Amino acid sequence: MSPLTGTGALVGLAVRRDRVTVLAWVAGLAFFAAATTALWAADFGDPADLLRETRITATSPGIRLLGLASGASVGAYAMVRNFVLLAVLAALMSIFSVTRHTRQSEETGRTELVRAAVVGRHAALAAALIVTVAADVVLAFALGGALLLTGRPVAGSFAAGCAVGAVGIAFAGIAAVTGQLSGSARGANGQAAGVLGAAFLAAGVGNMAGTVDPTGLRVTSAWPAWLSPIGWGQQVRPFGGDHWWPPALHVVVLLGATAAAVLLTERRDFGLGVLAQRPGPAHAGPVLRRTTGLALRLQRGALLGWSAGLLGFGLIMGGLIGQVADATGTARDWYVRMGGSDEIVDAYRASILQMAAMAAAMYAVQVLLRLRAEEAGGPLEPVLATAVSRLRWTAGHLAAAVAGVVVLLLLFAVGAGVAAGAVLGDPAGQTATLVSAALVQIPAVLVIAAVVVALCGARPGAAAAVSWAALVAAIVIGPLFGPTLRLPQWAQDLSPFTHAPRAPALPVPATPVLVLLAVAATLTLTGLLTLRRRDLVLPA
Repeated sequence: MSPLTGTGALVGLAVRRDRVTVLAWVAGLAFFAAATTALWAADFGDPADLLRETRITATSPGIRLLGLASGASVGAYAMVRNFVLLAVLAALMSIFSVTRHTRQSEETGRTELVRAAVVGRHAALAAALIVTVAADVVLAFALGGALLLTGRPVAGSFAAGCAVGAVGIAFAGIAAVTGQLSGSARGANGQAAGVLGAAFLAAGVGNMAGTVDPTGLRVTSAWPAWLSPIGWGQQVRPFGGDHWWPPALHVVVLLGATAAAVLLTERRDFGLGVLAQRPGPAHAGPVLRRTTGLALRLQRGALLGWSAGLLGFGLIMGGLIGQVADATGTARDWYVRMGGSDEIVDAYRASILQMAAMAAAMYAVQVLLRLRAEEAGGPLEPVLATAVSRLRWTAGHLAAAVAGVVVLLLLFAVGAGVAAGAVLGDPAGQTATLVSAALVQIPAVLVIAAVVVALCGARPGAAAAVSWAALVAAIVIGPLFGPTLRLPQWAQDLSPFTHAPRAPALPVPATPVLVLLAVAATLTLTGLLTLRRRDLVLPA
């Protein structure tokens, strides 16, 4: 029997399982790209305005962290504003898909049943990569078509789609490797997400350290950008050169990572990862005998990774406050709109805290979905066979997640405060202001966490997909993108981030904080009650 025997059948099964999820990813990203590009095309009816804003994006280090200027056109400007977000979401789509069909299936026992039939050793990995790469190709064409409908040039539109899809393809290979290294789906996703974070920072640092041409319209990246799949995608330069060769680097990563994953599969035991878990003490300490302590121990790896990322992000964003103070045009307007104040420094500090809250919400979703993973994977049953109740088990995970959110926001605030203080002076004062303002963002994150708990209780089979969809929707319709998309106010109000007080730019009213806490408490109570009353369910 060939190692790839049964691949076709597993491809069909994967398509059947992912048909709705992949369609939602592709349609959502294509709609977002088309909507924002069309709005910027309407805003820049005067070519002089477009030239001015392009120069701002090229000369501002803060904006170069998030985008690479490639010329004065609506399409090129849209890529500065949108590419990193689209690339990160495409990478996450690939990571989740590959992990779902490899490590998660092996962890839950599904792969063991499948391989009892006439199925080769590498069929599951091959099927996961085929389906994921096909989804990235579909995404590339969908993005190209969406940009084409906004009136952008054909070559640039499909070059943009190719660049985004190529990033997804590279991370499909990376997820294939992390699925062999880790013994759990959560660990595999976490390791791949860590690589994604490093890729984002490498591309951003490379662009920030790059040089601007004499016209002030185009940036040449420094060498760190060439260490990152996201940086390679930016070097395609859609609407500013349309270079088609950088995606070859992504394909090389896919092929090399696939070969490495195959070799690792041959050298590890079924059900285990290459990185073996260290045996712990024979007897648990007092902390691990409590549900909250155990949950914190299980979330330790994710919390450490997110802590390093948000601390570094805070240092970078705080260090940019000097350049932001001199910002003009659209860049200034964006920060003022996000921060809610005409005082640009205060508005900037409020806006970066909102972005940190959105990142903390991602962490909360990731760690709270372990509720569903433990129920589907089986560890929950022996836990509930002891004196631990369902409510106590859930409360332990929720308390650990909330503690992690607080730590992440405080680390970001400290990093940003120290860096901003080094630029503006008074590091202690800057840090104290940002720390107090960061705590105000917690209620909005708690609402997202409560949504996950409610879904794990009421709709456990759909909890993972709907939780991530709800988070993405809250970010897109919230203050970060909602005004840019010109969504009606009632739609923007559906996002908890819209109601988070914009400290330190504005005073903190008690009403929105109390309302957010009440919504979070109601959703949490709903999840706890439904979880208590229903039977445990099998994996979806």
